[in-house]
Amino acid sequence: MTILSLEDRARRLRDLHAAPEILRVVNVWDVVSAKAVLALPETQAIATAGHSIAASFGYDDGTIPLETTLDMVGRIVAAAGDVPVSADLDDGYDDTAETVRRAIGVGIAGANMEDRLRPFDESVARVAAAVRAAEAEGVPFALNARTDAVVRGGDRPIEESITDAIARGRAFLDAGADVVFVPGRLDAETAARLVEGIGRLSVIGVPGALHAAEYEKLGVARISYGPLTQRVALTAYQDLAADLYRDGVIPESTRALN
Repeated sequence: MTILSLEDRARRLRDLHAAPEILRVVNVWDVVSAKAVLALPETQAIATAGHSIAASFGYDDGTIPLETTLDMVGRIVAAAGDVPVSADLDDGYDDTAETVRRAIGVGIAGANMEDRLRPFDESVARVAAAVRAAEAEGVPFALNARTDAVVRGGDRPIEESITDAIARGRAFLDAGADVVFVPGRLDAETAARLVEGIGRLSVIGVPGALHAAEYEKLGVARISYGPLTQRVALTAYQDLAADLYRDGVIPESTRALN
């Protein structure tokens, strides 16, 4: 069977971001979690969770070496076949252009990169460098440029954070990003304002957030779930372990997914 080229997979990911239906991506952190999601007919794309991959290797979020991330994501890409993989590349590391080139080298079709609220001009320049690197490689790389204006806003008024997120988001899109990721528990009013102000918006589904269908009605392009999927899995695992210590048994409903 012929596997789609990386260029075709990247173009497919861009098309999914541009579609009127919200793109729902369930985050994975290794090959077996990816295969469990890939087995579902609803899966159109795969997104990795950097926090979850870091935790799997014993690193705090944002401290995992790029080499370790790319090794795991490359394995996920190999398992995904024609399904495009969007990778969490933290803040793009020291050189966002080199990071994108190396990511493309392992078959990644798109990525998240966070600004960590660096100075505005520096943040935009890092996005632009990543976009230019992908263009030089001839790949329509789907960059999900993340701004931490809301989640790292600290004590400043939420209005100031929203205004900052919109300004950064517009600049990221102007620099060539495909979509803008504004993490945080966004209510309907805030999400609508961000969609109006930025355009193509990506959100995270956290406890207490809106359902994907509700975000879709507001015009949101993409929803992902970050480290929450791994936390759900680990919660079930720890609860099972506690039950087994109480002389429990493995449930008969358990599926052979590994």
